[in-house]
Amino acid sequence: MLHPLVIDVSNLTKTYDGKTAVNGINLQVRKGEVFALLGPNGAGKTTTVEILEGYRERDSGSVSVLGFDPNSKVSKSAERKWRDQIGIVLQTTMDALDLTVRETLTHFAKYYSNPKNANAVIESVGLTEKIDEKIRTLSGGQRRRLDVALGIIGRPELLFLDEPTTGFDPEARRAFWELIRNLRDEGTSILLTTHYLDEAEALADRVAVINNGQILEVATPKTLGGRENSKVEISWIENGEPRSIFSDTPTATIQALAARLGGEIAGLTVARPTLEDIYLKMIGENL
Repeated sequence: MLHPLVIDVSNLTKTYDGKTAVNGINLQVRKGEVFALLGPNGAGKTTTVEILEGYRERDSGSVSVLGFDPNSKVSKSAERKWRDQIGIVLQTTMDALDLTVRETLTHFAKYYSNPKNANAVIESVGLTEKIDEKIRTLSGGQRRRLDVALGIIGRPELLFLDEPTTGFDPEARRAFWELIRNLRDEGTSILLTTHYLDEAEALADRVAVINNGQILEVATPKTLGGRENSKVEISWIENGEPRSIFSDTPTATIQALAARLGGEIAGLTVARPTLEDIYLKMIGENL
């Protein structure tokens, strides 16, 4: 059974100074889904997300976020009720550097009608040991975890994450990924923008590739661009020289190769195109 939509976009268009930034895109995100929006700089990702967050007006098309039109002219109380249900983690944030982690979360919690417990949120993002430390003393990865804590303190149904692991070392990135998986398991819907294709593959249920203001395809990471049906590259060493071949039937090809070589295939590797390979091919074809 399909889950209800938390984001429903139809024919969205936005133009700046005669240049079309978003050109008639359609987009749907379902409850409990991690959805990644992929694309190069200037592709239209930021404009699209800002419209969804209600920080930028569209020129045409329809937008529904948790059943609410972010650009509708409604009372402040109605807008406040809607914003109570969303969390936003920007690529860069302005922090009160002289406040402690606990003070910051406790302060932000006051803006929401049904916030999570600040101490529990701090624990969930792995900052308990830093709970009484000032923000200025935190590392980059710890600051990013605090950003996420601020995004989820209000118990959001929908979380926007903009390039969440930029500047992270590999260990910090993987710890952050685990945090995002836990949020998804708790039922939070997540819209993620990222330049890291391995991040999208690790976290996203579905991805959309956007370029030149248009969505090229929406699919799972495994099926994007026909990836699951792509030819497999088989590589091996023969007579001291590297060899490779692309095949639609890797099992049969390897069996034939083994028979020709007498059973043992030195240096055998089998690889399908990565998500990055498919993404770069799609972007290159759309330049």
